[in-house]
Amino acid sequence: MKGLPTTRAAQLASPQQDEQTWLIEGLWSAQAVGIIGGEPKCGKSFLALDLAVSVASGTPCLRRFPTRQCGAVLLFAAEDALHIVRGRLEGIAAAAGVDFSTLDVHVITVPILRLDHLEHQQALHATVAGLKPKLLVLDPLVRLHAIDENVAAEVAPLLGYLRSLQRHHRTAVALVHHARKGAAHERGGQALRGSSELHAWGDSNLYLRRTGSHLHLSIEHRAAAGADRLQLALKANAPALALEVIDQQPAAPQPAQPSARQRIEQILAQAKTPLSQRQLRDTARMRASHVTEILAQLIAAGCVTRSPDGYRINR
Repeated sequence: MKGLPTTRAAQLASPQQDEQTWLIEGLWSAQAVGIIGGEPKCGKSFLALDLAVSVASGTPCLRRFPTRQCGAVLLFAAEDALHIVRGRLEGIAAAAGVDFSTLDVHVITVPILRLDHLEHQQALHATVAGLKPKLLVLDPLVRLHAIDENVAAEVAPLLGYLRSLQRHHRTAVALVHHARKGAAHERGGQALRGSSELHAWGDSNLYLRRTGSHLHLSIEHRAAAGADRLQLALKANAPALALEVIDQQPAAPQPAQPSARQRIEQILAQAKTPLSQRQLRDTARMRASHVTEILAQLIAAGCVTRSPDGYRINR
């Protein structure tokens, strides 16, 4: 059998000096696919549209992050009426100081787009091929398919299609997606609804969280440093309505949050009777697979005992 071809690492092609690393510096890598995630009413669509206006106009995203490549943007907004999409884009353009009439954002106007249907995939492929956008925005994932988002074998082909679209047309893809309710204690990617394939897929991911009246943005990249808990606010200054970064005074260090294993240990330590795996899962608000893995580690370490009644901490 013929072996696979190899080459020494030093003989691999070097990056070109003029190669652009960023689409929007610090926020979205060039030709990156990724997720804009968060719970409902956290401003995910406003953030996605801010990316669209920035790339289409060459202006800084959120009035803070410089746009390094600009060009056409293709947008499909599945949940909002077209007049609402126009109004939001117009407001963000006003905040950015951009003439809305010249904005190079193209909106797909079909009522339904299903990325798990071959004919819809082919239609989107042809649209991207014709327009050659720098950025494709799809908002939100839940309206773009009829698959089970929790099943990796169903999610992977859909994400694979979007990855192939990105590579074939050299366009960035931003996919708006919901986080699970009550997952505020988890990392942004782990809080996403559905299969972990979604988190693993992204080259650049943006996560929005609301804590009381405060809105925070976390930035994650596959090949660059990220940022955590940038404070945002939705500012209204008619006709502009757009997200902005809020400069903050240095805050006192926050105590470290307990790890998933520590949370399970704390729950068991506070329990007066043995707890079932389901009770632990519901109390910790963690996925069943995570609870199973942690319990196996605790049992192996002699910290927890399993009985017919459930799990108890070894005191």
